[in-house]
Amino acid sequence: MKSNITKAAMVVALLGVSSQLFAQDTTPETTGRFGKKEFRTWSIGGHAGVLSSNTIFNGQNRDYQAAKESLGYGGYIKKQILPALGLQADFLAGKVKGLRGFTGNDLLTGAPLYNTNSSFETKLEWSAALTAVYNLANISINRENAVLIPYVKAGAGYMSSGADVTTGSVVDKQSYREGYFIPVGAGFKLGIAKGINLDFGYDVNFVKTGKFDGNAVNGRFDKFSYGHAGLEFALGSKEKPQLQNYSSLANLRNQSAEESAELRRALSTAEQNAKRDKEAMEAKYAQEMGDDDGDGVANKFDKCPGTPSGTIVDGSGCTLKAAPAIIREKIIVTEADKKVVSEAIRDLEFDLGKATIRAKSYPTLNRVAALLVEKNFSLKLAGHTDNTGSMALNLRLSKDRAESIKAYLVSQGANASRIEATGYGPNQPIATNKTAAGRQKNRRVEFSLF
Repeated sequence: MKSNITKAAMVVALLGVSSQLFAQDTTPETTGRFGKKEFRTWSIGGHAGVLSSNTIFNGQNRDYQAAKESLGYGGYIKKQILPALGLQADFLAGKVKGLRGFTGNDLLTGAPLYNTNSSFETKLEWSAALTAVYNLANISINRENAVLIPYVKAGAGYMSSGADVTTGSVVDKQSYREGYFIPVGAGFKLGIAKGINLDFGYDVNFVKTGKFDGNAVNGRFDKFSYGHAGLEFALGSKEKPQLQNYSSLANLRNQSAEESAELRRALSTAEQNAKRDKEAMEAKYAQEMGDDDGDGVANKFDKCPGTPSGTIVDGSGCTLKAAPAIIREKIIVTEADKKVVSEAIRDLEFDLGKATIRAKSYPTLNRVAALLVEKNFSLKLAGHTDNTGSMALNLRLSKDRAESIKAYLVSQGANASRIEATGYGPNQPIATNKTAAGRQKNRRVEFSLF
């Protein structure tokens, strides 16, 4: 009953693993640098080969001196997780045989002793294992899909086996036993078509019991080997590559080379476009900044192109019209005119400390006004004072007196725009301010005709 429960638990566990693996068929894998790529990640395989009690790890004190090879067969279903790593559920069946069983060691020499008339035959009722498979050669920098793929694998499994031990004419048929074993192996796959690989391998199975071959004299766990050949078939769309054959390094190299070539083409195109644009710009500049009519104005700014050579033009390239000649009237101030002005200066009087013109000054001022109107003279009036009082007061008084005379002359018909009135205060004396006579001379308004 306990044996049946253990067997059922092992089967359920393997089915659970397989169902979890199948739940993600053809999962897109990101193996490239430039984007996702979809692969065939599921595969199944079958194989047949030679089962033997001899392994590459055998030494002295083996349970049986000689192996008798026999046929073995099996299959697997595999899920490739990464280009270099896969998870594989294995099945194996067949018979393991050996001759001349170990009986002990010679007491004198210690050499192993074997019964030449004994043998064993162990039948693998069933065995199941879950192994990790590591691919060693899908890192080619030249081929994205490898043809030759060496691999190593290791895992854990559970089996049911029974041994028949023959000694002379006596056959001991032992009952079936279940137990764990550790499979390790190496091999290589050879791609013969898209999604189809030849599979060659050699496995050693370390059994967690010394009675696998029915002989536990030496007290060690047993082991057996399986050399096999078979076929592997990738599942899924034939348009997708098989992930275990795929080299991401080669894909990166190829895509980088393609990108580099594309960038070189883009750079060449950009350089050609830049050269064309530069030539077009230079031609446009030469056309716009040239001077076809030689008038000194660039074509771009020339509003009157084609002006005759030697024509004087303005800033827009149009013919510059000659400005009309300005005829200036020559103004001549006669002695009589100067006399009129001198008399006005002589007779000019103001109220004390004010800018009010006294009436006795009007006759001579009237003659000055008439002179300005008649001869269109310009007149400059410059007011002056002595140094009595403050500077500000004297500046204001001199200016006010000059303006007062201007206002009177304008009232008599003179042109205001031709009369300038300025006050200098005490700054331009013509006599000393220390005497009354000197101060009298300094209090004046000068008339200048022009």
